[in-house]
Amino acid sequence: MERVILHSDLNCFYASAEINENPSLRGKKVAVCGSTENRHGIVLTASYPAKRAGVKTGMANWEAQQACPDLIIVPPHYDLYLKYSHLVRRIYRRYCNDIEPFGMDENWLDIRGVSDPERDGREVAEEIRAAVKEETGLTVSVGASFNKVFAKLGSDLKKPDAVTVISEANYRQKIWPLPVSELLYCGPATTRRLRMMSIYTIGELAGCDPDLVRTKLGKNGVMLWAFANGLDCSPVMPSEYVPPVKSVGHGTTCVRDLDTDYEVWLVLYELAQDVGHRLREYGLTVRGVQITVRDRDLDWQQYQQPLRYPTRSPLEIAQAGYALFRAVYRWEKPVRALTIRGISPEQASAPVQTDLFDDYRSRERRRALDDAIDDIRRRFGSAAIRPAALMGLTLPATDKCETVPMPALMYR
Repeated sequence: MERVILHSDLNCFYASAEINENPSLRGKKVAVCGSTENRHGIVLTASYPAKRAGVKTGMANWEAQQACPDLIIVPPHYDLYLKYSHLVRRIYRRYCNDIEPFGMDENWLDIRGVSDPERDGREVAEEIRAAVKEETGLTVSVGASFNKVFAKLGSDLKKPDAVTVISEANYRQKIWPLPVSELLYCGPATTRRLRMMSIYTIGELAGCDPDLVRTKLGKNGVMLWAFANGLDCSPVMPSEYVPPVKSVGHGTTCVRDLDTDYEVWLVLYELAQDVGHRLREYGLTVRGVQITVRDRDLDWQQYQQPLRYPTRSPLEIAQAGYALFRAVYRWEKPVRALTIRGISPEQASAPVQTDLFDDYRSRERRRALDDAIDDIRRRFGSAAIRPAALMGLTLPATDKCETVPMPALMYR
């Protein structure tokens, strides 16, 4: 039996949710923007009237206001967006069990047991579109196809409040003329490399020799070639699927540029508090640390190194990240943003090979202390107990832009 995959994409999601809660904004030029004070001052999403006036996602707030002087700027309310995301998923569950999120506003659905994929796929997609609009006040664009990649392309082809069917019979006419950058996972760097090979459209990529693509772009290039030819066979993951944790990290854009090593240490130590807490939640330790440093000009660098022993201690993670920063960063420019990430995770219960020079008892005392601190925070809040060095710290931004759940972890 042929597969029927739907991809649903809520239109202008953040802005639509805000307008739904405040009907006085309906029909107006609205943009949901990060905090300028916390230096997250970019457009997260905009209503269609604002988009027609020239406002684009990713614009700085001041650029958006220049393009649209009567723009209404609204701060983000992530709890509201999560509420709507859950409401919409309840509607999807009436039609299938296999629902895979791709962010708060996008989902793949695997519709099984249909006799005519094209006709029945469109019918179910239309029912979902109408139900979402009637029951939540939001609009959704739905793509229906025989694989996930083309279903997502379909939801992008016609917006808002629309259904697009891409079948095995018509995908060459509908998909191949599109720019290759429209293909899922074909980012700016890959697009540039394909253009250097005189590949500009999805059809030109599909017609390429896969061995040539592999030579130039490796296995990711072959994956994109397969996508272009409609050969994506990846399944829609079932609702109970829990993706493996490959790393645990936290980052922030600082409210002002950092000029000294000590300021960097304080921010890394603050970020590591969250990393250590989540590692405990997942029952993991990590064998490596990775840091990402973004400077004043928004250029970024990323470094990583292994740890001598696996850990989930915030202090040890921060110390390793700070030592790495001191070793590699040259202070040519002030630091704007930092991320610290624990990598190479393993189960905390896994045995650890020590040596004669390891102060095992000291590390066990540190582990017991960290466990006690985490238990106090779990019971009384994250601010109940803190390292003295972090008391009154105001360098990290406080608007929670970095704490929005990632797509793969939203519905655990």
